[in-house]
Amino acid sequence: MLHGIAFIFFILCFLFGMAWLRSGLFNIANQKIKTWLHYLTSTPVKGVMTGTVVTAFIHSSSAVMVLTVGLASSGLIPFRQTIGIMLGSNIGTTFTLEMFTLDMNYLIVPSMIIGCVLYFFRSPQIRSSGMIFIGFGLIFTSIRAIQWLATPLTTHESLRSYMIQVNEHLVLALLIGCVLTAIIQSSTVVTGVTMGFLAAGSIDLHAGIAIMLGANVGTCITAFIASIGGGTQAKLTAYAHIWLNVMGVALFIPFIPILGSVVGTLADSADLQLAHASVLFNLICSLLVLPFANSFARLIEKVHLPKKS
Repeated sequence: MLHGIAFIFFILCFLFGMAWLRSGLFNIANQKIKTWLHYLTSTPVKGVMTGTVVTAFIHSSSAVMVLTVGLASSGLIPFRQTIGIMLGSNIGTTFTLEMFTLDMNYLIVPSMIIGCVLYFFRSPQIRSSGMIFIGFGLIFTSIRAIQWLATPLTTHESLRSYMIQVNEHLVLALLIGCVLTAIIQSSTVVTGVTMGFLAAGSIDLHAGIAIMLGANVGTCITAFIASIGGGTQAKLTAYAHIWLNVMGVALFIPFIPILGSVVGTLADSADLQLAHASVLFNLICSLLVLPFANSFARLIEKVHLPKKS
């Protein structure tokens, strides 16, 4: 019971830490980010590069997609220009997962202390810097706590049998990743928690990859919600994001064992293997679509634009 309460508490800390880290970074570079997305996405290649950098910077592909939907809705960028951004945002979000695997325990306490001090300054820029430090400390505290709690949690009979089902049925694992991400609207948090269970040996790598793939589908809900009431360009952007991620996941599902074998040769620890799997999945999918970005945009328009009578 206590382990379950502690687990929920640290999940909330993880979400809170991600929100503060993202908000702090966004507050500092808000106008620059909008300018980059507006002016540095004229071609698909530029869009991919900009989307990757911006997402890696603010640690949220969902936030980048919401911004992109907003820019498309207001007419600042055309729909076809958003394809490169969404390809880049899928790549950029993997930087956060790679960061989670680093051993930064020694920075947690200094980060929290510095963050608390900076947060009480009146300057918005300094306060935002404090939010970044606090968010960083909360994230890594939560990751380590989740890794520690995963082992005692899976000693409970009901949860252990549930984990066995997840390991044996990859479709169930994929659905869990999709639904949880749609609920909490953060694929990074869902995959980060999965990495904690992987590190503890509670689930196997193939199930972890399936959850990560499901999270890539579930994250589409954020952009879709942002597009509601936003006009044709915004809706096309959200539809393209859904199609892109669903097709990528459908393509990779049969190759989960192969992907697991490949990342198994790249790293020893299971959590690092999952982070690498996320990089390979998103990088391959984005590079496959990039040469056909304009054709993909035309396909989305053909499918979702109202037919002219």
